[in-house]
Amino acid sequence: MLLKLYGMGRPFRLFVSGLHGSEWRDTSSVLLNLGRPFSGTLAILPVVSRGKYISTLDRDYYSGIGKTIVDVVEEYKPDIYVELHSYSKGNFCKLVSKDRVNNVGVPGFSTLENGVLMGSVSPLIRREHFPVEALCLTFEVEKNNHQSQRFVSGMLDVVKDCNSRDEFIEYMMEHYPEVAKKAIEDYKKFYGL
Repeated sequence: MLLKLYGMGRPFRLFVSGLHGSEWRDTSSVLLNLGRPFSGTLAILPVVSRGKYISTLDRDYYSGIGKTIVDVVEEYKPDIYVELHSYSKGNFCKLVSKDRVNNVGVPGFSTLENGVLMGSVSPLIRREHFPVEALCLTFEVEKNNHQSQRFVSGMLDVVKDCNSRDEFIEYMMEHYPEVAKKAIEDYKKFYGL
C-alpha cells in the first residue's frame, strides 16, 4: 500500500483511486497531482488494485481487494472520503439512470461537467465505516477524456480544502444547485433520513 499523507490534524480527508481493473490509468495521476490542503490532512491512496474488476457494490470487495481502504479508514477515521472511479462512455446512461436504484441497488449518479459524475460511495462502506456527518463522495471520470480529468481535479481541489460536509454542500448549492438538490434528495431517500 502506498499511502501519501500531506498536512496534519483534522479534518482528515482520504482520497482513493484505482479501485479495480484498469481505472488507475485514468484516475491515479489526478490524485498524485493534487496540492497540499490549506489545513488538516489529505491522505491519498492512488492505486488500490491493478487487478480484476470487482464492483464496490459487491460485499466481497471491501473484505478482499478493498480491505486496504477499510484498514486506512479504521486507522484514521476520515471526516471526508472520496473515491475516484472511471467509466466507459457506453456506460453513461446506466450510471445516471433513474432506474439504477432498482437495477443495481443504488441511486443514479448526478452529471456535473465534462463527463464527470458525482454520487455517494457504496453503502457497504458508507453505512459500516462512517458517521452520518462524514462527507463520502464518488466522482466518476470518463475514460480517455482529459477534460474530464481536468474538471475532476478542480472538484477535488475544492473538496481537499473543505473542512466539513456542510462546507461542500454550500459550495455545491452555490455552483451546482440542481445537482446538489438531486444528490441530497437521493441520499435522504436512500438512507431513510
